[in-house]
Amino acid sequence: MNPTPHRYEYRVIYGDTDAGGIVYNANYLRFFEIGRTEMMREYVCTYKKVADQGLILPVIESYLRYKAPAFYDDLLIIETKLTEIKKVSCTFTYKIFRTDEETGKNKLLTRGHTVHASVNLKGKLTPLPEELIVNMQPILFSSFSA
Repeated sequence: MNPTPHRYEYRVIYGDTDAGGIVYNANYLRFFEIGRTEMMREYVCTYKKVADQGLILPVIESYLRYKAPAFYDDLLIIETKLTEIKKVSCTFTYKIFRTDEETGKNKLLTRGHTVHASVNLKGKLTPLPEELIVNMQPILFSSFSA
């Protein structure tokens, strides 16, 4: 049985938008980071705790598929799932929604994923610590289509 996706609400600020009031495309990667950070904080540990162990988890691959724009002052729902754990990497998958005020239904705006390498502070690939893997296992989804 798969765990429930982590959901986090984020209100689009003016600085997230371009001159047309539409969220600038690269900011969706920031939204992915917000979702991932909050999911890890709630279910596993903070990224600070990971860094205190001498590790960082840089993004080595990202994919975004834009379905519809987000606008200034939209309340977004960032849905995050951990979808893969390997010896030296892990993958998170995301969907970003906006709730339609008239229908109450969620409209998919963006979907995608990020892959993160486990790297020590000298930049060398390092296996994920067993303790971190054990803590991540309960939130691992066996399958999810982005």
